Amino acid sequence: MDSQVYKLRDYQEQAADYIFERDRALVLASVGAGKTAITLTAMKEMLDNGHIKRWLVLAPKRVCTDVWPVELPKWAKGMSMSVCIGTPKQRMAALKVKTQVMVINYDNLQWLTEQYLDFDGIVFDELTRLKNPSGARFKALLKVIDPMKIRWGLTGSFTSNGLEDVFGQCKIVDQSLLGRSKGAFQQQYFVCINRDFGQWEPRVGSLEAVMQRIKPATFLLESSEYKDKLPPLRTVEIRSDLPDREPYEKMKKDFVYQFPDAKAIAANAAVVTQKLQQMGSGFIYVSDRKPDLTRPGEFINTQQPVWFSAHKFEMLEDLLAENQRANTIIVYNYKEELAELQRRYPKAETIDAPNAIERWNAGKIELLLIHPKSAGHGLNLQHGGNKIVFVSLPWSLELYEQTVGRLHRGGQKHEVWCYILLTNKTIDEKVWASLADKRAISEIALEELK
Repeated sequence: MDSQVYKLRDYQEQAADYIFERDRALVLASVGAGKTAITLTAMKEMLDNGHIKRWLVLAPKRVCTDVWPVELPKWAKGMSMSVCIGTPKQRMAALKVKTQVMVINYDNLQWLTEQYLDFDGIVFDELTRLKNPSGARFKALLKVIDPMKIRWGLTGSFTSNGLEDVFGQCKIVDQSLLGRSKGAFQQQYFVCINRDFGQWEPRVGSLEAVMQRIKPATFLLESSEYKDKLPPLRTVEIRSDLPDREPYEKMKKDFVYQFPDAKAIAANAAVVTQKLQQMGSGFIYVSDRKPDLTRPGEFINTQQPVWFSAHKFEMLEDLLAENQRANTIIVYNYKEELAELQRRYPKAETIDAPNAIERWNAGKIELLLIHPKSAGHGLNLQHGGNKIVFVSLPWSLELYEQTVGRLHRGGQKHEVWCYILLTNKTIDEKVWASLADKRAISEIALEELK
């Protein structure tokens, strides 16, 4: 039995009071600020005061299973909760239990909207999952959301991929913030630069104008209020040259490269971008036709990796040795990167291994291998180590920051070291620069909300 007494910090108390007093609200806070604790406290108060009968919480799957049920006893004792994941039969059972709070992942949202619902309050954990108002999940939810009068949205990366993302997030929480029509929103705040491809560019001053418009419904947890309570975050670039640039330059120029036993081909610019990022890590996927054993005379097209350089993994080995094999999270983006890590480090474990989170936090896993999409949100990994290495980077600022935030969050007792492995004069540098540019957009947006 956990006998520890949990108490909100002052800034968390202010945030909980803010959303308790509002039917529609946004909470913007970086990773580790305690958004779950804040929200559970306000949810319990709403139930206790009779303002709400039943809550629905939407969250990424792993957050549903590993965050909300774990945090509830700390901040909302006595409040009942069910987790609605699994098979349709398991989800239906969770739905019918009639707990005060039901947590379900975004992937099951369309199924949920086809059921009888009796929720009068909803919390969107990681609101950016609903940034696309044209998406099937968004449209399905919009049809059933009217009875849910209380709506709170939580996010740490509101404008992670640009101003355009803000519209959908605001619409699902409160249509009065930015209106009902994305077309009207774009006409007001953007200029169309390519009508054929639907490309829009923000007008001068539009970011500031949008932030001012949503400010009355937004609680901003300024990083200075809680980040100074965290140990420092040290970000270090570790660079290497490609030993042989010919394959990379040939693919960049001609969208094709002939290896001795295989040919790598990129169909278009989008595909070549992915291929160049793979090549920055020293490999590339090539198409391969294999006989279909179940259908004589037929073939199956597969993607097979071809390696031409081990420079990044040599950098990684040197880094791990220099850090005296300290417990380290290693972030990969491609399956072949994972496969290579597992070949080189047989004792390394993935986040999906049995009880991996608990064993990592207990200091029993030396190397934990994670993909940003599977560990980007909600997971508490701050107790098992203080070092994280990106073999390759995601394009999404949200995924990058959330992944780093698994270590750099409340409860971390040591300064966090984040290592970025970069290959010189490759697309690695452009991805890293892109993340910096998107961070600048986020910082401007938050400045306007202060």
